[in-house]
Order: sequence, then C-alpha cells, then structure tokens
Amino acid sequence: MKRNPILTRTVALAGALLLAGCTAGSSGTSASKGNGDKVTLTFLTFETPNLDAKYWDAAIARASAKVPGVTIKKLVSPSADRTGYAKQLDSTGQFPDVMIGLNPAGFAEAGKLAPWTDKELATYENPRANTYGGKVYQLPYAAQTTLVYYNKRDFAAAGIDTPPRTYRELLDDSAKLKKKGINPFVVGGGGKDSWADMFPLICTVATDVYRKTPDWLSQRAKGKVKFTDPAFVAAAQKVAGLADKGYIDRAGLSRSYADTEQAFRDGKGAMYPMGSWFSASADTKKPDFDTGVFAWPTDQGAPALPGVLGGGMTVSSKASDVPLAKKWAKAFMEDQKNLDAAVKADGLIIDIKGYSPPSTMGPVYKKTMAAYRQAQKGDGIVNSFSQETGDGSLPPGLADKAAAGVQKLIGGRMTARQFGAYMDEQWDKATR
Repeated sequence: MKRNPILTRTVALAGALLLAGCTAGSSGTSASKGNGDKVTLTFLTFETPNLDAKYWDAAIARASAKVPGVTIKKLVSPSADRTGYAKQLDSTGQFPDVMIGLNPAGFAEAGKLAPWTDKELATYENPRANTYGGKVYQLPYAAQTTLVYYNKRDFAAAGIDTPPRTYRELLDDSAKLKKKGINPFVVGGGGKDSWADMFPLICTVATDVYRKTPDWLSQRAKGKVKFTDPAFVAAAQKVAGLADKGYIDRAGLSRSYADTEQAFRDGKGAMYPMGSWFSASADTKKPDFDTGVFAWPTDQGAPALPGVLGGGMTVSSKASDVPLAKKWAKAFMEDQKNLDAAVKADGLIIDIKGYSPPSTMGPVYKKTMAAYRQAQKGDGIVNSFSQETGDGSLPPGLADKAAAGVQKLIGGRMTARQFGAYMDEQWDKATR
C-alpha cells in the first residue's frame, strides 16, 4: 500500500511513533533484553476502519499471555501502507522486530527477514504459497480476494434482476443504472489511500491477463511480455472505458478509502469493487439496503477471481531474540480468539488447518466465502495484480507507481496505451 509524500516523511515518521505511544530503536536494539529473560519487541501494525486500535491491543494481549517474558511496543503505520512505513523505519535504522501484513519483497532478498521452517509452517494449509528463492518469510495464514459488492435496491430500481455474468452484461447494467440517475461504480483513492483506486484494474487484469497467462509477471521479468502488449492494454482500456462512459465517477477519486466505503454505504453508487474484507463491514455496519456479491465477469463468463494468500507475520533477522520473536508471532497468528476476531473484523478467509469461521458470521461474508470457494473448485483463482507476494511479483515500490498511474487512467489524463508504457518505464527503473 501507499507511502506518504517524501516532503512529509520525517513528520509522518515522528508523528506515528508519538501516536503509537512508543519509541522504536534500531533493529537488534529495539528488541532489547531487560532484566532476566524479559525481551521487548517492536511490533509494526496498521489501523483501518475494520482493524482499529482496540482490535490490535486485544490481539497483542492474547498473544503476549502465551509467551511469558515478552513485552510488545506497538508501532502504528501512519497509513495502511505498512510496507512503505517499514522502509522508512529501515532507512533510519529502526526496522521493527515483528511486522504483520508486510510485503516481503526486497526485505527478503536483502536478508532482513528470518525464514520460517517447515516445522513452523506445519499448521498452514498452503505453507509454501509465497516463496522467495525457495524460502518462506511470511506466515500464509489468510486469503483475500476482490469482488464486486452491489446495492440490490439500486439494481432493482434499474430493472436488473441478477448480477452480470459477462463483461457485456456488466456494461449493459451500468448503462441501465446511469439512465436511472444511479452512479454505477464507487471508486476512490485520494491522498495517502491511492492504493484504493486499484480494484477495477485488479479485476480486469485477472480476467484479461492472468486467467490466460498465470505466470505473466514472471514472463515480464524475463522480458517475454510487456505492459504495452495487447492483453494488458485491453485490461487497462476496460477501466478507462468505464470512466469515459461516466460509469466511474471521476470526482470520487479524491475520496479516502474510509470515505469511499462510506459513500457506498450511503447509497452514492450501485457497485463497489473492493477486497473481501469489506464483507465484515457490510455485515456489522449494515447499510439500509441489501448487499449482494458477484465476481467481476470475464468476456465469456468463466471465473477468474483475483486472490492473494499471506498477510501474516514476518520477523526481522536482526531481532535480539529471533526464536522468541517467532514464538510470539505464531502465538498471535494461531490463537483461536485472534483468528475469530480477525474474521469478524476483516472478513478474512483463514488458511490454517482445522479452522472454521464463527457460525455467527453474516450473509455478506458467507456469500464472499462461497464465491471464493466456488472459484477454487474450478481453478478460477488467479493472482491479484499489485498485491502479489513471493517470486513472480512486482518489484518493490511498483505497486505505488501503478496506483498513481491508475489515478491518471481513470481521470482521463492517461490512455491505456500510455499507462502500459508508463508501467514498462517504471519496471525498468525498479529493476536496474
């Protein structure tokens, strides 16, 4: 996710540490041994409307109760971009000891992270989902996907009985909604939340590129394909076309992630392409309409659901007590109450053996789970563009550049072909 502008970097760094109520030291000293066997570990996390301070504090307390002798100093990223913030901390010698939801790319190759052993990964359904040079650096504890959440009341008002099954039907339904004076799509991504504008493109890359060529990014790394190739340009053109037709409200691009979610909840648009974490919010903070779920359709109707597996803990290779840091990280990730809380708060699809979500989960979460499991059965899960981890993912920093480019693509300031050329240029810069 996305970092703050360079000019505000120092202010953001100091401000976030103050808000977190702690001070980070450099790696190797931030996790310092105190009296006896006591160890203090810095833990980098982030906050969103779903995962607030209360959620994190309770989860930290439950894990710490299982690992005596550990004291946790919580660091809170100034935005949801915990990877960008980790880079800032690392550049000033303050790399955290334990991190959650970090993109390991770059850190892993530089030897900054401790690899997980097969024994430590034994409880996970897909232990080797994201490897870097054959090693796993992030606990692969949960899956997330991107779906389209829709306002059933708006669909009914436009005479739409069922969600679209093909891309042509998606365009036809968008036209019907617009004719009724209903904004078809809610899309945002203003300020520090530029990552939130990516979801339409994540979907079209899944349907038009990754469905046909699952290892497309690996081929890009070998120079066999380019972002200016017809398949990727076609995916970008679908997004630009939605905006050109007025189906994506360009004015909404200035909204933050939280404001964009609220805009959908307030009925300011019929469809909301977003990560599956929205399902928990839709069930707990119910809007005054029923929320439906569908997968972004392909041209022919075959499934191609973008998904990412990972999201768990990483541990610094320079923590003063790496085994104890790993023990605490696993205690956090594998605690039943922590897992239940994460599912309830953030709609996660847990990938740990033997785990079942709480039976009290709401209908939107259950529909989201059903869509993901159905796509799994038909081999319809593909990579999620800009969110990939492991070998064959975007070079470090390129997801940020993609989000900035999508702002221009949706805003009409960049054509699909220009966007492809821009991505090729940014790729070359990142890999020199």
